Amino acid sequence: MELVKTVFKHLMRYTEPNPGSEEIPVREATEEKLRREIEDLKRQLNDQKAHKGLNQSPLAKPWHPSAITIWSLFLGALVLLVVAFFAGYIPLQKRNSLIRGQAQEQEQALPRVEVIEVGSSSRSSELQLPGNIQAVTEAPILARADGYIKRRMVDIGDRVQAGQPVAEIEAPELDQQIRQVKANLQQAQAALEQALANHEQGKSNLELARVTAQRWGNLVAQGVVSKQDNDQYQAQYQSQIAGVQALEKAIAAQRANVAATEANLARLDEMQGYRVVKAPFAGVITLRNVDVGALVNGGSTLLYRVAQTGTLRAYVNVPQTNASSVRLGQPARLSVANLPGRFFAGTVARTSNSLDPTSRTMLVEIQVPNADGALLPGMYAEVDLSSARTNAPLLIPADALMVRSDGTQVAVVRADSTVHLQKIKVGRDYGDRLEVMSGLQPGDTVIVNPGDGAREGVKVNPVPAAAKESK
Repeated sequence: MELVKTVFKHLMRYTEPNPGSEEIPVREATEEKLRREIEDLKRQLNDQKAHKGLNQSPLAKPWHPSAITIWSLFLGALVLLVVAFFAGYIPLQKRNSLIRGQAQEQEQALPRVEVIEVGSSSRSSELQLPGNIQAVTEAPILARADGYIKRRMVDIGDRVQAGQPVAEIEAPELDQQIRQVKANLQQAQAALEQALANHEQGKSNLELARVTAQRWGNLVAQGVVSKQDNDQYQAQYQSQIAGVQALEKAIAAQRANVAATEANLARLDEMQGYRVVKAPFAGVITLRNVDVGALVNGGSTLLYRVAQTGTLRAYVNVPQTNASSVRLGQPARLSVANLPGRFFAGTVARTSNSLDPTSRTMLVEIQVPNADGALLPGMYAEVDLSSARTNAPLLIPADALMVRSDGTQVAVVRADSTVHLQKIKVGRDYGDRLEVMSGLQPGDTVIVNPGDGAREGVKVNPVPAAAKESK
């Protein structure tokens, strides 16, 4: 038994843990278990000795364990200690070492962040705006003559050519006015002829008065007749001159009267031509407002509306930020919802060269050929005004933007893997991307989707976004 105790103490010194180690409670539990097992063995040996002492006679010699028994007990205790050591202590030690290593690695490891390199946006400026399609030329057709619609020759949707008759007006009052004006013209012409005859008679009387006055003037010079008689004939001569001049004025007045009557007749003849209403230009009838028998008033009754659809125009309102990039002759592309997958080429025809102070937009007109008539006036269209840009702005992911109390920022990772919060000025918003007008340089590395851990001066472990996504 003394040998067993010596072996046990030796093993206990061999397996004694270092002071301050984290495995002391586990080792103490293992040692306590071994002590209990050894105490049980000792108690069993003592019971066996007492039992043998009772059964032996007083003359019998006391029993002493043999060397084989002692070595068997020693080997059994040693085996139990070795088995307990390998079954409990070594796996526990390995597990604790692994846990300590992982904890130390996590403490020493830098936070991993997903980063992306800032690059320039596309050289083409993508600008899509809504627009309204209208006809290049559209005009109402009004009646120029009073009367009734006698015949209607076209209807809605009909294509007409320039000068094509579209309606005929029955105007009996106009016919009566023409007959009356013709009679007035005849009267004016007769009055003119009478004035011409009076003028001829006046000229004859003037010639007679001139000859008489000349003769009496010669007689007065010879002293044959009195001056009183000569003065009388000279006065008659002057009177005839004034009468001829009056007749000439009357002829001029009659000629003016005839000209006025002829002009009135020509006007009525022109109005007579307006009884047949014609299309002013080639196009499509988009509105019909009258029918046969309807009363129309010249200059106020709308008969039709015609639109020229061979070339259409679309109006768009360009925001102030893109107004300077729109120029005359710039190509444009239109699309409509009812014709998916089809695009129509157009050209910027003119701009207002000013901004609406209410919406801060510039009105732009785009002309679009429409030879096949696929586009209709009044359609809603999406207009693409993409153009090349000399200085393309930088692009960052929308998740990289941080909006804080001191403004919009991004987390920039420097060359030494430290974080710097940089203020930026944001331009256009594309949804998943943002244009950066100032604050960044091409090649800068920004953190995608930074969290609360993105603080000024913090060291991080940057991971490229593309590499992280490929895992």
